[in-house]
Amino acid sequence: MTDHPSSASDARRAAVALLDKVLGEGLLLSECQTQILERLEPADRARAQRLALQVLRALERADRVLAKHLRKPPALHVRNALRLGTVELCSGGAAHGVVNDIVNLVARHRRHGQLKGLVNAVLRKVATEGPGEWAKLRVPRLPKWLRAPLVQAWGSDAMLAIEAAHYKGAPLDLSAKPGADLAALEGAMTPTGSLRLQEAGQVSALPGYEQGAWWVQDAAAALPAQLLNAARGERVLDLCAAPGGKTLQMAASGAQVTAVDISENRLARLQENLTRTGLSATVVAGDVFEQKGQYDAVLLDAPCSATGTIRRHPDLPHAKDGAGFGGLIELQAQMLAHAWGLVRPGGRLVYCTCSLLPDEGECQVEDMLEMFPGARIGDRLKSLSGIDPSWITEEGGLRLRPDYWAEIGGMDGFYMAELVKAEV
Repeated sequence: MTDHPSSASDARRAAVALLDKVLGEGLLLSECQTQILERLEPADRARAQRLALQVLRALERADRVLAKHLRKPPALHVRNALRLGTVELCSGGAAHGVVNDIVNLVARHRRHGQLKGLVNAVLRKVATEGPGEWAKLRVPRLPKWLRAPLVQAWGSDAMLAIEAAHYKGAPLDLSAKPGADLAALEGAMTPTGSLRLQEAGQVSALPGYEQGAWWVQDAAAALPAQLLNAARGERVLDLCAAPGGKTLQMAASGAQVTAVDISENRLARLQENLTRTGLSATVVAGDVFEQKGQYDAVLLDAPCSATGTIRRHPDLPHAKDGAGFGGLIELQAQMLAHAWGLVRPGGRLVYCTCSLLPDEGECQVEDMLEMFPGARIGDRLKSLSGIDPSWITEEGGLRLRPDYWAEIGGMDGFYMAELVKAEV
């Protein structure tokens, strides 16, 4: 299928605008994409997002290829346009269409239009020499501020495998309503029970979307609710619940779920998913520390560095620098202690973070067990399907990494643990 020229141009222009926001202003894609993409058709929105993600994953390679053809880096907007053109050309893009589009994109810029000749010359050289050079370059590495603590935690070999998973990107995983028929999706089941689609396309156009048969949820992110194992009729509290995948899982089990999140915008997405799937939960916009009462089970998906999601969000290491991680770790400890007070005697709590940093996972649970003598690690983890025993940590939690399941597309980095409260 051939792209309509204006459609491809619009997508590329939007992709460069996204890159300008991430690499120039330190914004996450989630913070800027709505405004930039709102005027595009759905297919062009998806293409612009895909192009921006490809460039962010391959940024190191693109810059190495371009360095041979630039005496000095041009202004960021031009550099990002060149990066986009380089990634497309080195990934099999048609030279004529890519080069013309990028040149025209720069030519229209009121401050940098005079550089269109430079852009044309550089990209024509890249079209000739770039693909051969590209294949010889190493897998892009994380910035040193993040790579160093991860190497310390997991070792150099594991770090290289994690970076390979980041560069490859992520397939689309779905969680299904009980009894839903997902055969039309033609996906493959992961060992833990998620349906995985390697080439998904536009999510809202997939079979079963409008009928609410499933929702998008990485296979790793589906495991905390499986670990909690909410039963029909149980009173369950889902803290930091948006966008709601875990809420949907627990509501589907028949539990009485209260979903709490401080972000009303994110809760709107949760409510949309509840409506689409025909599931019900009590949705509360509020602070974790304002919650009171006693619940049979509590799930706390605490705010964290999100370093486990880089295979899906390659903007993160470019938009952050680790400066706020210490505050997050302290907040997690406070939330965990408060959430523990909401668990009835004999009840249970699952703590989880989508982080690769042990300070946000293993260390938090170790400290928790020391602080609260009535807390112990539960044993349900051993009965979850598809779990490699080597993933179970010394304190009894579950550590997941992007390089696990590498042969089928990896998974998000996650940590989770089940804590059981002693009976009075």
